[in-house]
Amino acid sequence: MNKNNVLSKLFHRYFVVALNGMALGLFCTLIIGLIIKQIAINLSGSLSSFLLVIASIAMALTGPVIGIGVAHALKAPKLVILASGVVGFLGAFGSSLGTNNLLDQGKLIISGSGDPLGAFIAVVIAAEIGRFISGKTKVDIIITPFVTIIIGGIISYLTGPYLIKGMKILGTFIREAMELQPFIMGVVVSVVMGIILTLPISSAALSIILVLSGIAAGASTVGCAAQMVGFAVISFKANRWNGLLAQGLGTSMLQVPNIIRKPVIWIPPIVASAILGPIATIIFRMENNPAGGGMGTSGLVG
Repeated sequence: MNKNNVLSKLFHRYFVVALNGMALGLFCTLIIGLIIKQIAINLSGSLSSFLLVIASIAMALTGPVIGIGVAHALKAPKLVILASGVVGFLGAFGSSLGTNNLLDQGKLIISGSGDPLGAFIAVVIAAEIGRFISGKTKVDIIITPFVTIIIGGIISYLTGPYLIKGMKILGTFIREAMELQPFIMGVVVSVVMGIILTLPISSAALSIILVLSGIAAGASTVGCAAQMVGFAVISFKANRWNGLLAQGLGTSMLQVPNIIRKPVIWIPPIVASAILGPIATIIFRMENNPAGGGMGTSGLVG
C-alpha cells in the first residue's frame, strides 16, 4: 500500500467517519437541547421548567455522547465504546482538569456543554489505544476500560487548556476579520461553511469548535442554508416533496453521490452562497450563535 493510500484512509477514518460520529453526538445532545430550550422559553409554568431541565441535561451530556458516537463510528469494541463516554466528558472539560473548578467539597460541578473538540481528540486517541489492547488479556473487562479512561484523562489534561485557547484565538480572528472586511469574509465564510455542510463533515461541529458568533455565524448560516435550499429546489423535479423536506430541513449531504458523479451540479448552490453571504453581512447584518451557525435550515435551528 503506497503512502497516498495510507494518508487517504487515515483522513477518511478520522476526518470523515469519526467527525460524523461526533456530529451525531452533537445533534443528540447540544442541538436537540437547544431546540427543547427554545420551545421551553416560549412556554410558561411547570411545563416550561420541566423542558428547561431536560434541555440543560441534554446539553451537559454533550461530551459523553460525543465520546460514544465517535467510538461507535470507529467500530471500537463494546467496552471501549462505553468507556469512551467517560473519556468524552473528560475531554469536554479538559481545561478544568488541572484546576478545582469541577469539584466543590467532593461534588461534581459542571457548567455548559464543554469543548466538543477536546472530547473528539481525547476519544479518538483513547479509543484507538483501547481497540489495540482489547481482547489481549484475561481480565479484559477491567483492563480495557481502565486503560481507555486513563489515556483519555491524560490526553484531556494535556491538550484541554491549549485547545480552548487556540480555538478562541481562531474564532476571534474570524470575527474581527469579518468586521474589517465584511464583503470578502462574508463570501469566504459562507462558501466554505456551505461546502463543509454538504460534505460528510460536520459544519455544526466546526461552528461550535470555532465559537463562530455575530455576523460570522450569520454568514455561515446563510451559506449552509443556500446549499440545503439550493439542492432541495434543484432536485425537486426528481425527488418531489420527500426530497424537498429531506434536503431543505435535513441535510444537503444526501447529494454527495450525485456531486461525485457530476460535480457541475454543485456550482449553483456555491454561487448562491457566495452572493448571499456578503448580503447577509453587509446589508442585513445577520447574526447567530455558535450552535446555529453551521445548521442552515436543518431542523429550523439555524
